[in-house]
Amino acid sequence: MTNRVIKRQEILDAFNFRRATKVFDPTKKISEDDFNVILEAARLSPSSCGYEPWKFLIVQNQEFREKLKEISPGAQRHLATASHFVIILARTIKDTKYDSEYVKNQALNVMGYPAEMYDQLKDTYKTFQVDQQNLLVNERTMLDWAGKSTYIPFANMMTVAALLEIDSCPIEGFYRDKVQKLLEEENLLEDGHLAVSAMVAFGYRANEPEFPRGRKDMKDIVQWIN
Repeated sequence: MTNRVIKRQEILDAFNFRRATKVFDPTKKISEDDFNVILEAARLSPSSCGYEPWKFLIVQNQEFREKLKEISPGAQRHLATASHFVIILARTIKDTKYDSEYVKNQALNVMGYPAEMYDQLKDTYKTFQVDQQNLLVNERTMLDWAGKSTYIPFANMMTVAALLEIDSCPIEGFYRDKVQKLLEEENLLEDGHLAVSAMVAFGYRANEPEFPRGRKDMKDIVQWIN
């Protein structure tokens, strides 16, 4: 029981430690071992239907960061100072539609389902996408669905970083179409199979937070149905 209490407190301490860090100390770099743990947390994250509809671009090249700065107003200081900067990509309808080659490979070769089960699985995925969630309205609806899944590893990476006392900042302040075009020009989107979802910066804070954290009370966000 004592160990559980310690673990509970460690978890809460990590969440209280984590803040949206705007400026990092550029002289402090995350160790390879620590960053690999952060990436492993992303890799092991769950996803809808087990699709893992994501890819993570680790942007360490300074010239590339400068290009991103021009089209990412919300990441100016992060790109200049972060130890590691990540662009999170979501898979498009080319991969996530229930009858795609990507889904087939994911089911058979990644998740390990037997081949004789594939047709049944495909029907299940079709029912989910067409009847249950109404996802096949258009390509953007499917992309938004995949994007929701990317936010699971997105959050897990930041939580694990906080447990390691590494700072982070989630970023959505960028011109999506312009970032998409840049990534296309750099041949990073697998010929239309990937699209930008979000960004996240990691490093060590340059300064302590100026303002206290604001959060609603538990009673304002939770309702029990007993």
